[in-house]
Amino acid sequence: MPTALRWLLAIVLAPATFTIGAILAVRRMYHGFVWPIGSALSRPKQALLFALLLPIRAVIGLPFWLLFLLIVMLVGPIFFGAVWLISRAWRLSCAVIGPIMRKLSDWTMLPYHRLEAAYLRALPGAMKRPGLVLISATLVFAISLMAVPLLGTDLIPQLAQDRFDVTVKLPPGTPLRETDQVVRDVQAAHSREAGIAALYGVSGSGTRLDASPTESGENIGKLTIAMTDGGSDAVEATLSDKFRDTLSKYPGAQVDFSRPELFSFSMPLEIELSGQDLGDIQRAGQKMAAMLRENPHYADVKSTVEQGFPEIQIVFDQERAGALGLTTRQIADSVVKKVRGDVATRYSFRSRKIDVLVRARENDRASVDSIRKLIINPGSANPITLDSVAQVVATTGPSEIHRADQVRVAIVSANLRDIDLGTAVREVEQMVADSAARDGGLGAGIGMHIGGQGEELSESLTSLLFAFGLAVFLVYLVMASQFESLLHPFVILFTIPLALVGAVLALLVTNSTVSVVVFIGLILLVGLVTKNAIILIDKVNQLRESGVAKRDALVEGARSRLRPIVMTTTCTLFGFLPLAAAPLWGSPGAEVRSPMAITVIGGLLVSTLLTLIVIPVVYDLLDRRSDEEYVRRAKRQRELIESEIDSAAEEGLPG
Repeated sequence: MPTALRWLLAIVLAPATFTIGAILAVRRMYHGFVWPIGSALSRPKQALLFALLLPIRAVIGLPFWLLFLLIVMLVGPIFFGAVWLISRAWRLSCAVIGPIMRKLSDWTMLPYHRLEAAYLRALPGAMKRPGLVLISATLVFAISLMAVPLLGTDLIPQLAQDRFDVTVKLPPGTPLRETDQVVRDVQAAHSREAGIAALYGVSGSGTRLDASPTESGENIGKLTIAMTDGGSDAVEATLSDKFRDTLSKYPGAQVDFSRPELFSFSMPLEIELSGQDLGDIQRAGQKMAAMLRENPHYADVKSTVEQGFPEIQIVFDQERAGALGLTTRQIADSVVKKVRGDVATRYSFRSRKIDVLVRARENDRASVDSIRKLIINPGSANPITLDSVAQVVATTGPSEIHRADQVRVAIVSANLRDIDLGTAVREVEQMVADSAARDGGLGAGIGMHIGGQGEELSESLTSLLFAFGLAVFLVYLVMASQFESLLHPFVILFTIPLALVGAVLALLVTNSTVSVVVFIGLILLVGLVTKNAIILIDKVNQLRESGVAKRDALVEGARSRLRPIVMTTTCTLFGFLPLAAAPLWGSPGAEVRSPMAITVIGGLLVSTLLTLIVIPVVYDLLDRRSDEEYVRRAKRQRELIESEIDSAAEEGLPG
């Protein structure tokens, strides 16, 4: 994860992490309580204790240095903000602007007081009807799960960029001058197009002797388009359609649109068709490509078996060659040397070694007929031509032969238009099924596997689901150790399904798709939404330990913790709001950040509203321990603490 993104997430999450302490501090001062300075000073005291370890040198001292810096960085700001800044600001506000702020506060707090009164009226009624509350919550959760298929899925949201590339592949064998003319015609037609800042092209790419002949050759031209004002998805889509219309006038031209690679991903849709017979694979690939081209959701359809390169095939007559005292290896080497050339020597020029190729004259290798007349036994008294021992024919071979698990495959790829990746995969499967029912489909013995980003999406979602479950499990373990109970953390975990309801609703409203970024937001939600339930349950337990009855403790705990919960949630929502709204003002990279923020905002908002009702009801149902047992447990804890203090005093240790 980039450093800038780490700092951004830290700044966004800071309100949710640290404001609760400040809120509780202000509430103490508001109600006239003295801030426990001794407790506050214990935090810098811990940092000073670690400072005593700083003189330790050598390698063993490095962890203590790092630990000290970490303690200071964490404790320092909290102590400074909670003890000094808040108290000074409180005194200033009371003395100088207190009267004004008091009137303004009374006016602005009217909606909250009405909310609090309505909540305190609804909570006792909800606890009297726990079945209705839980059934309603379960139905809402079930409906949200059924709505998930409506969202669509993507691997990573498409990022708007200021440029894109157009690759034009003309029929194999097209000379360079014709490719260059096509590129120049396209440049002339669109160089003054609105939205284009710069347009430049390259004709030809590499040579046929390259390792990947399908991606290079005289028949390939490339155009790069730089858009004005940073570009946008809408402008790019409009320009892409115009380039497609222009290039569709050239018969046999294949067009591919791409962007500068920010992530190393495959094409959005790659369909692998496997089989044993090359002819069956070619027919299946052509049929699959034709079905995709007929559907407006797919663009730039390419198939590895549609167009082949012109080639000359030499079929040897081994018996004839053997009768003349020649082997196929000797004949092949002779033909290669005459056509491609053989390095006879190297010429030294300015500290460089230049290969000197010796091969047949241009006229002796310029056509199929001339190649037939090549002498394959130079130096012999009786010259033998190639057509004496082989058939030489001009044909078109396959452009590529792919293999997967030792099986021949044809790959049909396409970009998506106005459709998400998950829907595209399901649509392709349905198209193939309809074709099989109508006319036999792709043919017998042809297997289909959808790869590309669809396969990467499936693998990523599996890993992220595991990470989400692991996050829930770890949060449960931490809460169980803090509460010293397995029941109360289980009650708190009920906030997570409620958060999923809000996340799904927010994604539906904003027309967002489920992606890797959304899952990161869900993992963040696990920690954020449980926090509200933790402070609520903790307060209820404190009240019960002081002798308050269970239902009275639930109502009083909800009342006293309502304001901190609302304030903390509001701070977090406002912290994520700029990220969620970033696409509105065209912020770079907003397409990636916005879905995460939308997920967090929707999940946290709905979870907070439902938690205030559902969690007390679940607590009331599941916690069957008596009030007296809570009082006895609190008494035992006090006695244990007093015993430890007395033991420490007797041993002469600081208490």
